[in-house]
Amino acid sequence: MMQTTVAQESPIASQKGHPKGLSVLFATEMWERFNFYGMRALLTLFLVNALAFSEADSSIIYGGFLGLCYLTPMLGGYISDRYLGNRNCIILGGFIMGVGQLLMVLSAILYATNVDTAKMIVWLALFIIIMGNGFFKPNISSMVGQLYPKNDGRLDSAFTIFYMGINMGAFLGMLICPILGDVKVDGVRMVSAFKWGFLAASIAMFTGTILFFFLKDKYVIKPNGEAIGGKPDFSKTLTATGEADKAKFTTGAIIGVLVLMVVLFFGIHFLSLDPNPIKSWVYPFIYAAGISLAVLILTDKSITKVERQQITVIYFVAFFVIFFWACFEQAGSSLTFVADYQTDRRLFGWDMPPSFVQNANSIFIIVFALPFSWLWLKLQQRNLEPISPMKQSIGLALLAFGFFIIALQMKSLGPNEKLGVSWLILMYLFHTLGELCLSPIGLSLVAKLAPHRFSSLLMGVWFLANAAGYALAGTLGALLPPTLDKYQLASQNGIDLKGILDGTITATAQQLDKLQELKLATHYPTFAGFTIHNLYEFFMVFVILPGGAAILLFLSTSFLKKWMHGVR
Repeated sequence: MMQTTVAQESPIASQKGHPKGLSVLFATEMWERFNFYGMRALLTLFLVNALAFSEADSSIIYGGFLGLCYLTPMLGGYISDRYLGNRNCIILGGFIMGVGQLLMVLSAILYATNVDTAKMIVWLALFIIIMGNGFFKPNISSMVGQLYPKNDGRLDSAFTIFYMGINMGAFLGMLICPILGDVKVDGVRMVSAFKWGFLAASIAMFTGTILFFFLKDKYVIKPNGEAIGGKPDFSKTLTATGEADKAKFTTGAIIGVLVLMVVLFFGIHFLSLDPNPIKSWVYPFIYAAGISLAVLILTDKSITKVERQQITVIYFVAFFVIFFWACFEQAGSSLTFVADYQTDRRLFGWDMPPSFVQNANSIFIIVFALPFSWLWLKLQQRNLEPISPMKQSIGLALLAFGFFIIALQMKSLGPNEKLGVSWLILMYLFHTLGELCLSPIGLSLVAKLAPHRFSSLLMGVWFLANAAGYALAGTLGALLPPTLDKYQLASQNGIDLKGILDGTITATAQQLDKLQELKLATHYPTFAGFTIHNLYEFFMVFVILPGGAAILLFLSTSFLKKWMHGVR
């Protein structure tokens, strides 16, 4: 009987306006994203210029950091659903991340006198930020969904507005942190300035946490005044909607999933053996943990047939979202290096910092978020709104088209020419339109399909797609072939780098030593058996992956619609 009720549930008519609690969550998330994206804009540049990492290693570290940031929400979601509740986890996570950013400040102070100590501190800082993000991220997204009835038609609109808060914070972070931390004087980067960018990120994080602490009790409530996101209450076996309120995992299921995780970890580790420990140990852990924890949820004895099918839809769509984030998140690694070394960044007389170029994405989000929110509501009122997986396939296609524009421009560049920054900005426009079709819609999809007892945990599962995508982003970002500055640097040292890479000349032992000293590769990167010779071939990788995913997801929408049981 409960399955029939769920299957026949129809969307609730949209009420006018949104709860005031959405504004509080909007502002809290805005300051947290200021912190996260401001630090992210500086991270790879700091690793390369202050801590002497190579660009390839910094891309892998970047991917591992982001991947773990989106893996730990599984843990934070579980602790929230079973023990602490959303509110406490948000406050705890925000405080922890603020402390992590202060450690980044300390690393940026000590690098000049003791680079080894600075490296140790940055590892600790990244670990602390990863753990704090795990508590914060799934819980604030889950609370947005709890502001509305289970199948409220305003959810896509609400998450799109919430997403604008995310990107307002990202815009401010990627504006202020690079202005303070990515400073050049007469063309020379002032590495000592990085600490001010990290300090700004820390202040923003503490601001958002304090804001939420004082406003949550007044505004983040249901219409009847009941607090949203409090500690879970298991005194009742069923929720008001007839769902089981507590998951039931058998000991055998838990042991089986742990065994699966170990087998997957060592299997993936064996297939990805690499000298870089992050790529060979951290990435396999992200993939193995993600798959195993997702399987664990499906072993819950209280799950009904309809719930199982709806959860499977979340997993299926999440798989394709991996390819979106793997390509989209080149913004913080390979695209930042392209902006730094292969782009003429002058726009209206301003030579913008390379870490700022990616901020075009945040600006476009702020401009287009409300129009997209209005669009979904209007299409819904006319019964023309596409289902969520269809929107997300469109998002993947727009991402691929943005990279295709850059690939064509790179193909037409001469040997000593640079890409105009306006082309990167145009690419970010299409990436933004794709993101608006995919990311907030995905958050809304989880809120609509997830059983109440798994609301935060399944939001964490959704972020596993981000985690896997970011880990893949690190691998793909390391495929970046030499940019113009690398050939010029080699030439200044009397070395024909292109000739060595093409195999037309043989490098001497002295030249190989010099190239190693300059951190210049002696061979082209390869991917799936293909050699990446130039930036055109590099960017075509990011056309093919999301483009293929868009087609497959589009072709799968008919069966996904059936398993969504009336949810759009």
